[in-house]
Amino acid sequence: QEIIFIIHGQNNRYPSYEEIAGVWQKKLWWVFLAMITPTAGMSSTRGVAVAPVDTASEAVVLLHGLWRSSYSLKKMENYLTGQGYHVYNLDYPSTRGDIASLSQHLAAQLENCCLQRHRKIHFVTHSLGGILVRAYLKKYPLPALGHVVMLSPPNQGSELVDVFRDNQWFKALLGPAVIELGTHSQDMPQQLGKVDYSVGVITGNVSVNPFLAQFFTTSNDGKVAVERAKVSGMADFYVVPRSHTFIMNSPQVWEQVQHFLKYGMFDRG
Repeated sequence: QEIIFIIHGQNNRYPSYEEIAGVWQKKLWWVFLAMITPTAGMSSTRGVAVAPVDTASEAVVLLHGLWRSSYSLKKMENYLTGQGYHVYNLDYPSTRGDIASLSQHLAAQLENCCLQRHRKIHFVTHSLGGILVRAYLKKYPLPALGHVVMLSPPNQGSELVDVFRDNQWFKALLGPAVIELGTHSQDMPQQLGKVDYSVGVITGNVSVNPFLAQFFTTSNDGKVAVERAKVSGMADFYVVPRSHTFIMNSPQVWEQVQHFLKYGMFDRG
């Protein structure tokens, strides 16, 4: 039986999307947030297959994106639970630290919950979560590491961060980590370098926000350009007709995640 951990952000200063009461209030907050949040890239590459694995005593850690909560991954949790996985839904303070401190926070959580308990540990991440797992694994290589699936990760940074980096509201609302997600060589995604473990990336190519669309010159999911979702060394890449914010709610994505966790490649049949 596989164990899956879902890790989301604690927003002590600002409510998460899921905590904002009322349909109209949610919509207003989303419009405001969409005007200032980062994006990353698009792309498409066929990966290298990895032999199937025995799922007994394996763990899967899910990491949510910036300014989100475990509720954002609830449907993913339910799907994977229904497939026989044991799911853990944890928190991390996504708006209250830089990437280095957040990855350190993740290291402490993993040490406490599962590193000594499972034969293999997989990761499934959304957006910022993918950068955190890259930072974590660069500092703490895991002998028991399985596969990593990233949903809409800004693996080569985001043009939106380049545009809004110096905006005080942008920094105050989203926290220190967001300003590290730019596209320049000194930004964290570029500093982390090539991955040397099994990574599959799923990203969307649908943008639902006309305001943000003006900052992209290539296909994107509204927050991340398709090409910028790629990372050097990845095993496979898959594009779906979804937007950044809710890509994790797609049944198509759930099935592709499960396939990569089992086989190290996406299902193109």
